[in-house]
Amino acid sequence: MIGLPVAFKGAPGSPYTRKMAALLRYRRIPYRYLVGSAADKAGMPKPKVELLPTFYLPDANGDLEAVTDSTPLIRRFEKEFAGRNVLPPDPLLALIDALLEDFADEWLTKAMFHYRWVFADAIEKASAILPTQFVGVTANQDVLDAMQTQFAQRQISRLAVVGSNEHTADIIESGYKRLVDLLDAHLQTQPFLMGQRPGASDFALYGQLTQLAHFDPVSMALTLERSRRVFAWVDLVEDLSGLEPSDADWAPSDALAPTLLALLGELSQGYVPVLLANARALAQGEKHMSADLPSGRWQQAVVPYQAKCLRWLREQFAALDTKTYARAAEIFEANGLSKLFYAPI
Repeated sequence: MIGLPVAFKGAPGSPYTRKMAALLRYRRIPYRYLVGSAADKAGMPKPKVELLPTFYLPDANGDLEAVTDSTPLIRRFEKEFAGRNVLPPDPLLALIDALLEDFADEWLTKAMFHYRWVFADAIEKASAILPTQFVGVTANQDVLDAMQTQFAQRQISRLAVVGSNEHTADIIESGYKRLVDLLDAHLQTQPFLMGQRPGASDFALYGQLTQLAHFDPVSMALTLERSRRVFAWVDLVEDLSGLEPSDADWAPSDALAPTLLALLGELSQGYVPVLLANARALAQGEKHMSADLPSGRWQQAVVPYQAKCLRWLREQFAALDTKTYARAAEIFEANGLSKLFYAPI
């Protein structure tokens, strides 16, 4: 049983922190947000890998442990806390929600990292501000200046890990522009991906856009130029505690909006082929992967976690009843996603 308030460590510059904080506000789950060294001062346990956000929750024995993966955390909170759920009860809509959540978490984050650590203006802003979120605004200026250089160097060195390089830059940037346009069209018909109420995918998308649309200067200007609607949506999703959702507010899975299907189609442009190529490379014991996309060739280091993501999605698809499975297969075939579920690894 999770005690309240839920304690977690995070930072404003972390899209996953913003994802989970907004979700907790919407679900009206009381929380205690620890920034900087507050978790250490409180004697909180250390995670196996330092990632943000880090939640401090009871394990099977009731002992406090550090938990860092937002997707399983959302599912755990769905079981622990009643009401205002973010996972659709309809199995088909739930699978679509899971797909779009993973797309935001694992693919759109590449654009976030690219726009932050490739352009000079963005590097200067991020490296000056983000370290201050960890050490505090009262830190000595010499300390902040030293951290700025070190922080930038470390993050820029990780560009190859997420796949941002001179060969993939156009793929990333053109993909982000398409996404903004597709989301703008969708928001003209309904306020959230999942209908009149948000799903997990809405919070995942919001988390990445807090950085892409509201912080990093190049992508922020691009977003404003292409869609004031998308820019405003990020502000609105920040705090949905006042929204009063009903079961009728979920999008009907038997009449999905064409704009939602168009967003699904975007997944075939990069997310699907890269997820499959990553899983195949991992299965063959390789450390790097490549994939031929409609807009060019993608290359990056293998990411073991993303093979888990693929497995979870395939398991959710396979668990559908016969009628829903057939409907899902039809939708995925029409939108170029069939390989994600059927292609051999």
